[in-house]
Amino acid sequence: MNIQALDIKVGDCIIAYCKQKMQPCTVQRLLSSTQNNITLKVSTSAIYRESASFVVQFHREALIEMAGLTRTKSISPR
Repeated sequence: MNIQALDIKVGDCIIAYCKQKMQPCTVQRLLSSTQNNITLKVSTSAIYRESASFVVQFHREALIEMAGLTRTKSISPR
């Protein structure tokens, strides 16, 4: 299933390019949202660790593939 980048929420599991390959990543935080881009902090591990976090950026209109998994752990935005 694909969703628009603008509709991504914290906890969503998306397919993103991290560590030189496409892989499932869990959205930890929305870092910024400008007129053109959405910048997200994502994690490739099941446990949210800063050392396993990456920053990814998408155009607001981009269609993003959902990994089919959603994390139920709630994350408070900073």
